[in-house]
Amino acid sequence: MPIPERFLDELIARTDLVDLVSESVRLTKKGNSYWGCCPFHSEKTPSFHVVPDKQMFKCFGCGKGGGAINYVMELENLPFRDAVAVLAKRAGMEMPETWEPSAGSRQRREKLLAINKQAARIFHKWLYEPEGAQGLAYLQQRGLSQRTLTRFGLGFAPNRWVVLIEALAKEGYDKRDLLDAGLAVNNKDGRIYDRFRNRVMFPIIDVRGEVIGFGGRVMDDSTPKYLNSPDTPVYNKSRNVFALNIAKKSKAGRVILTEGYMDTIALHQAGFDSAVASLGTSLTQEHAQLLARYFPEAIISYDGDGAGIAAAQRAIPLLEKAGMKVRVLRVTGAKDPDEFLKAYGRDAFARLLDQSENQVDYRLDQLRSKYDLEDDTQRVAFLQDAAQLLSTLPSPVEREIYGGHAAKTAGVSPEVMAQEVKKAFSRRVRKQQKQQERRDLTPAIQLQPRQRGLRYENIRSARAEEGVIRLLLLDPSLAEEMAQLPPEDFSSPLLGKVYRLLLRRAQEGLSTQLPLLAGELTGEEMDHLAYVAGKPESLANSRRSLADYIAVIRGEALKRSGVSGDDLLLAAKQNNLKKKAYMEETP
Repeated sequence: MPIPERFLDELIARTDLVDLVSESVRLTKKGNSYWGCCPFHSEKTPSFHVVPDKQMFKCFGCGKGGGAINYVMELENLPFRDAVAVLAKRAGMEMPETWEPSAGSRQRREKLLAINKQAARIFHKWLYEPEGAQGLAYLQQRGLSQRTLTRFGLGFAPNRWVVLIEALAKEGYDKRDLLDAGLAVNNKDGRIYDRFRNRVMFPIIDVRGEVIGFGGRVMDDSTPKYLNSPDTPVYNKSRNVFALNIAKKSKAGRVILTEGYMDTIALHQAGFDSAVASLGTSLTQEHAQLLARYFPEAIISYDGDGAGIAAAQRAIPLLEKAGMKVRVLRVTGAKDPDEFLKAYGRDAFARLLDQSENQVDYRLDQLRSKYDLEDDTQRVAFLQDAAQLLSTLPSPVEREIYGGHAAKTAGVSPEVMAQEVKKAFSRRVRKQQKQQERRDLTPAIQLQPRQRGLRYENIRSARAEEGVIRLLLLDPSLAEEMAQLPPEDFSSPLLGKVYRLLLRRAQEGLSTQLPLLAGELTGEEMDHLAYVAGKPESLANSRRSLADYIAVIRGEALKRSGVSGDDLLLAAKQNNLKKKAYMEETP
């Protein structure tokens, strides 16, 4: 059975959203609400709005919105039940003893985490057995100490087809469990076997300390060099970062981004405890936002080859958008941080960190390497491209300083470069203004949800449907009059779903606060509903407004059903007669 609704009602009642958000965001009171810089995206002007009366938050920059449960889910990257548990502990409430996982979703997640934890123990045990000697020798040759092997839980997968399947079968897990966890694969013939074989193993642990997946590395030149767990219900490579569970405790104040497990582990062993790595994929915006929660600054320490340079170029804007100060470290005299540490030692790497470049200078230098500045035509092209790059900088001081750097590189005067940057900046501003004007001149677009998958097919009906939901949120006593309006008449599936859930809660005497639907709605759906709930709605003439909304919804529903204009008029008259008869019979 799901978490009892009355427990959720009490939990939300006990949770002050302003206090909760204030733990991670500096809020300023303005009128009856609070404003601050959004924790989910980078911004300098506060657009994150908290409304205590509604126990709702809404960011007018990135669109995130919801209540206390959604806030914890988004901030901590947690599923619904875990977020409820976090809030319950904070409020001093015990999770209901009668609660059981609903439809197996939570039960399945817990089972997969248990399988991964047990698999990590088995891999680590095998590293020290005769069959794992090759893996242990490889890791020791890479310079890893016994303490590091234990700290990161490194292990070994033997070169056998079903050895992990057999080991976990003794713990009560079958092959299907391992398939769900990404620890096993099946071929075209239906045969199921271990995913990881003859590899040293790296457990992937999330910020809460749970083993969510694995990376396996070969010990020779065979391919693929690294094999990672696929995405599962507990693991998403685009939203998790290797070693962040350790790095988040660092006092360094800056995160060191590397390209792989070995670089990260080598840095930790050398005392650089804020090193992390993305998981078999390029850095994503989700990665950047996750890192920004723990660090104000990032130093990119990727390999110095073409792939590493390209990866750094992609990562810089993502990290900056997340609000982080970004620098780039150039590993000279070695191909990667691990090799540099072995060749030159910890102190030399520390000096390299301190000398890491500002990301703007780094990008200008990479741009400069594409052109022959002895050729006037190419020099002009470099300066034009540099001006485009510098035009993206928000501060005029930054544009002037780095414009001077570019001018010096190309051998032109700072004044000439400043003019070029000013023109590029003006063009960019005009283009953005025109785009905004086009959006403003298209009212229908303004009325549509941001998320394409939630777009309204009938805006007239949807606006009325939004009004009904707002009235129900503001005054649950209106539910009695809404009973005559079936959810099936709603043109928007999402609004119909929310209406049905809120109407049932009102009829059962439960709270109709929107945050209580966190377990029923996706993040995108809650984002939009927070926007809907934030629109103005008056209770002064609530019953008249409700009647008008219902008339529009029913009229549009009849149109969709193919009813003619005469039939619409007849239906309206019959509805008025029924309403009049009802009023006369009511004492």
